[in-house]
Amino acid sequence: MKVLIVDDDVVDRKVVKRTLCASSDSHHEVQEATSAAQGMSLLSSSQFDVILLDYRMPEVDGIEMVSDMRAKPDMGNTAIVMISAYDEPSLALDCIEAGAQDFLAKNEITLSKLEKAILFANKRFEIEQRMHKSYLAVKRMAEKDPLTGLSNRYHFEETLKILIASNKRVTSKVALLALDLDNFKHINDTMGHAAGDKVLQQSVKRIRKCLRNNEGFARLGGDEFAIILGNIMSGDEISRIANRILDSFNVAFNIDDKEVHCGVSIGVALCPDDSVNAQTLLKCADIAMYRAKQNGKNGVSFYESYYQTEFNQRFLIQNELIGVLENALFRLLYQPLFSAKDKSLLGFEALIRWPEMEPHFTPEEFIPVAEQSKLINRIGEWVITTAFNQLSQWHRQFNTALTMSVNISAVQLHDSDLLPYLSHTLERLSLSANSVILEITETALIKDNKKVTDILRVLSGRGFKIALDDFGMGFSSVSHLMEYPIDIVKLDKSMQTSNESSDKHQRIFKALALMLKTLDFVVVAEGIETKEQLLQCQQFNLERLQGNYLGLPLNKERSELFLASIFDV
Repeated sequence: MKVLIVDDDVVDRKVVKRTLCASSDSHHEVQEATSAAQGMSLLSSSQFDVILLDYRMPEVDGIEMVSDMRAKPDMGNTAIVMISAYDEPSLALDCIEAGAQDFLAKNEITLSKLEKAILFANKRFEIEQRMHKSYLAVKRMAEKDPLTGLSNRYHFEETLKILIASNKRVTSKVALLALDLDNFKHINDTMGHAAGDKVLQQSVKRIRKCLRNNEGFARLGGDEFAIILGNIMSGDEISRIANRILDSFNVAFNIDDKEVHCGVSIGVALCPDDSVNAQTLLKCADIAMYRAKQNGKNGVSFYESYYQTEFNQRFLIQNELIGVLENALFRLLYQPLFSAKDKSLLGFEALIRWPEMEPHFTPEEFIPVAEQSKLINRIGEWVITTAFNQLSQWHRQFNTALTMSVNISAVQLHDSDLLPYLSHTLERLSLSANSVILEITETALIKDNKKVTDILRVLSGRGFKIALDDFGMGFSSVSHLMEYPIDIVKLDKSMQTSNESSDKHQRIFKALALMLKTLDFVVVAEGIETKEQLLQCQQFNLERLQGNYLGLPLNKERSELFLASIFDV
């Protein structure tokens, strides 16, 4: 057995060595060191079975040497027996806690005690090593994602903390990229989780090829990933890597011999610019990633401080939405729709409004949040139920065939429960589908247009009238008018002219109206606010009119007073 004695006292070294060699069957090969430094030097060049280490030495004591050894993998594989002239239980405990396997007082050293201490130390060390290997195996399992082999959230966050701490001493930055796969839930729902797992694995392979060798890459959960980029000197470096990742998703995945399209949205946060705290930096990158999704997905967004304010506002709205929805506190207002020919009432458009309570939010504020959180499906069902109930009541009360328009979002169009819910509600109330107008915006037509086309054709085939809302605002395509089963086109209020409008504006409005009429669409002019706008719409022969000049959105009670005045009830 190879033994190293480390002790600054020459007499004590000789006593220990003589005791070890006193046994008739001794096979000990003993080397000596007079200091911790010399002992560390011998350990770096030779392997020993056990070290007999003095506690009290000048410069570096025994406990410090043990700590240094255990911190170095190439020196930490040796059993240690600490020896000392001081026989105190607290000292023995300190030595064991530092990493020694046994403690022996110098005044108690005998051959049997020394050999027993060495034997016990070796056995304890073997057990400790086995336990450490088991710990490392469990640690690997705890730190790795089993599906992709990447670091998991826990290990990634610990790595990020270390990198942020070390980055304080340099002038470069640390970039954190938060990635979320686009369209992944749809893949899981339609093709199954096995296909989804393959998409995740193939996505990881693509992303790896876009990274340098030293980036930290982790799966945080589901279809969420994160990347640490260290030693960043400029935003251009980050953009190049992010754009390489985006480009790698342009090619469809081959999953079970099927082409599957999946994009990725990337959010970027910088340390120290955005935060020097790991958790906060992750939050900033997440917020930036959600901004990338809001901007149309499959893109990259760098965190800006005002994103936090927007995120907090969206979080507040979402929490308030849940409460308002659970307690059925939304309000519906009904804005009249008139015939341009004789100004007769044709029907109403149901407009959802926030309850009269604080905090108060406009539809422009809470509808996008409802769509993103998928609460819009439940809100839409409430609108359909409330508006259709009201229409049925008015049909009976005023004996008239008024129509009711309800707005349907892009999210609702992709909800498989929409058509059954519409049909069931109509049947329950004995309403005809042709008394209902479903209003959609062009944004609903842009994404997944084949599926939307199929849905709209089914709805149209069931007798519902389809209206394209806000035409002329933002993205407007004539091809959509021809591609989808649209019956009615509502010209956005931004198309309305005023005394300050240019001649070109007026000509565009007139040309649009003429084109739509030529294509046999029923045209509705929205946003009529003045008598001049009304006269112009009549001059252009637009069939239907809507706006505050003709009739404000009214609650149920005021709508009924208005109806009573018209139908003389």
